Amino acid sequence: MSGTIPHTDSARPPRAGLGRISQTQWVLIAMVIGVLVGYCFPDGPNATGFHATDLQVLSTVFLRMIKSLIVPLLLATLVVGIAGHGDDLARVGRLAFRSILYFEVVTTLALMAGLLAVNVVKPGLGVNLAASTVEAGTELAQTKATFSGLLEHLVPQSFFDAAARNEALQVTFFSIIFAVALSQVQGSAKALMLSFCESLTEVMFKFVGIVMKFAPVGIGAAIAVTVGKSGIGVLTNLGVLVLTLYGSLIVFALFVLLPIALVFKVPVRRFVQATKEPWLIAFTTASSEAALPLALKNMERLGVPRRIVSFVLPTGYAFNMDGTALYLTLASVFVAQAAGIDMPLSQQLLMMLTLMLTSKGVAAVPRASLVILSGTLTQFGLPLQGVAIILGVDAFMDMARTSLNLVGNCLATVVMARWEGVLDLAADDTPVADVFAGSVLRVPPVITPGDVG
Repeated sequence: MSGTIPHTDSARPPRAGLGRISQTQWVLIAMVIGVLVGYCFPDGPNATGFHATDLQVLSTVFLRMIKSLIVPLLLATLVVGIAGHGDDLARVGRLAFRSILYFEVVTTLALMAGLLAVNVVKPGLGVNLAASTVEAGTELAQTKATFSGLLEHLVPQSFFDAAARNEALQVTFFSIIFAVALSQVQGSAKALMLSFCESLTEVMFKFVGIVMKFAPVGIGAAIAVTVGKSGIGVLTNLGVLVLTLYGSLIVFALFVLLPIALVFKVPVRRFVQATKEPWLIAFTTASSEAALPLALKNMERLGVPRRIVSFVLPTGYAFNMDGTALYLTLASVFVAQAAGIDMPLSQQLLMMLTLMLTSKGVAAVPRASLVILSGTLTQFGLPLQGVAIILGVDAFMDMARTSLNLVGNCLATVVMARWEGVLDLAADDTPVADVFAGSVLRVPPVITPGDVG
């Protein structure tokens, strides 16, 4: 089985009326409607008795459908990606080494970008820390991120228990071991299992297409609930912190991710086309899991071989959280500034190293960033009241850091394919430099939810 899906858009008749609106446009429309609904029907008494938070069920249903995809998709793609190499496990080891090396370099740059931004802007100055309570911070601090705890969390006691709890990291661990074992099997048993996993992958990609038809409804409801619960004015008190995060993420994307794309000759316009839909999903839902299935499919359609996509993208969710790393550095020093504690650069660098180690592999932990932040504040003697303050706008910051995590991991798959020399681009692909010269780029159609299924 080749693992490719033929493209048949050219045979479709032109759509008229509302059918001309693309899936991306529907998502954007739903976002605007969601903001208006959240603003017009906030929590609290009103004449209609309706609240935007009543739409929570629609958002929950959408996320539940997405999460139902994760385990079978991870298992199937990882098994095919590793065992599909045949006996060439050395190539898998080389890919793993290059991926981890890339992840560590980029994550370090993200931490440094956050450290630079928070020291230049100083968003914590003027924040009244005494106005918050320690309850939220104390509760989160009870779960400390440690290296030993990470190792223990990594290994599942039972695959079915991990699958039932949607423990993506444990499912990934099991799938890698299973794939390595399968690669050592010969004959019909191996062929049968590989055929099953590749068939399962194809079916799950079709499943993605069906689920994504519900995306505008689920995403619009999620935005309405967020605005209705917190209000647009929630950004007033901590607007500087939020803007600092968004600004530093944009700077990181322009001065780190874009140069990496240029160095590795990534077709930028096609890459943006392939990632815009998963990015929107990650941003509006603040969920990496929600965007993973479509990101897997679009990166493969872009020209990255399935064996690269199915290995690098899930691994990146554990080791390459660029947006989260940048946020953690910024938030930690923000708390020190708000508390009036002068942290020398040497201590800030030590904190950065601590965050680099403790942030690995915790993407599946609920509210992982706040858990890591609380543990770091405790370790460095900083007040946990800072977590309670950040909680007020964490939903807005989570949207930004999660979406950058997604873009960084998608870029990593393309970079690894270039590094391995297996990126399959069209022969008429325009060089990346021409994108900035204003030339017309002939872009092969990229998979979108409307094209699947």
